[in-house]
Amino acid sequence: MHAKLLLAALLPALGAHGVRILQSNDDGWAEQSIRSLNDALNKAGYDVILSAPAENGSGTGSSDEEPTDVNGGCQYNTCPDQNTPFGANLTNPRLNWVNSFPVTSARFGVERTAPAIWNGAGPELVVSGPNVGHNLWLTLPFSGTVGVATYASKDAGIPAIAFSGSSSVGARSFEEPDVPAQTQVYTELAQYLVDTVVGTGAPYLPADVFLNVNFPKVDDNCASAADFDWILTRVTSGIVSAPDVEHCGSTRLPSETVVALGSGCHIAVSVGDSNDKTTASADKQAEVLAKLGPIFSCL
Repeated sequence: MHAKLLLAALLPALGAHGVRILQSNDDGWAEQSIRSLNDALNKAGYDVILSAPAENGSGTGSSDEEPTDVNGGCQYNTCPDQNTPFGANLTNPRLNWVNSFPVTSARFGVERTAPAIWNGAGPELVVSGPNVGHNLWLTLPFSGTVGVATYASKDAGIPAIAFSGSSSVGARSFEEPDVPAQTQVYTELAQYLVDTVVGTGAPYLPADVFLNVNFPKVDDNCASAADFDWILTRVTSGIVSAPDVEHCGSTRLPSETVVALGSGCHIAVSVGDSNDKTTASADKQAEVLAKLGPIFSCL
């Protein structure tokens, strides 16, 4: 077993069980990636509610508008008999759609669905994605996946992680009979990071920050979760920015764009500022590094 995965396996298992997680994305509630991670988190013992847009809402950033009645049966025709602004899977009330923007779907999950299912309690962690396609640097303001994470961490005060990855297999319905290797690997890696964050204990992340995680492509050289290394990065290039946390012998972290799109099996993990979707300050980075430091490798 890869050393990083072994570390996760050794984390206190009981800490993960029962932790309340709200899931959302911007690719739609019926997209295969979010459902694959939903299955994995449930199997791992988390208490999960999915609340995502009824249709693909990519590129809508932090837009938030009251939902309207569906017209056309939702994404992949997964709610053909519904004529309401929001609803749930007929056999699983924890799988919910909201006919509006990604941020709206997350907000409905936090304000309406979660308290109803959890007897007034709210989520302890928000997980957004995995997104179909990277969300790097200049694209962050337009990403609904990142918009969900910044809403959760800034407006709702809930720790949040935004996952994104290569879009080589494209968007797919969860009802497709096969699950591509890329989706399987991203699911395993995303669950690993969730396990690690939860295993460090609450508060899981500093206030007003989110983790922006970008997976590279899965290919013959990077074929399994054990092949990947986690790299602490920054959202922006940082040429004229204040110093970052000291890490790997430097006070300038590598750019997430360079790491995620470069050669090698490297996952970019940036500590984002929830107020403006740029790189968080060095002191916030240091708090995250203190909690998650053992998972990170140096380039």
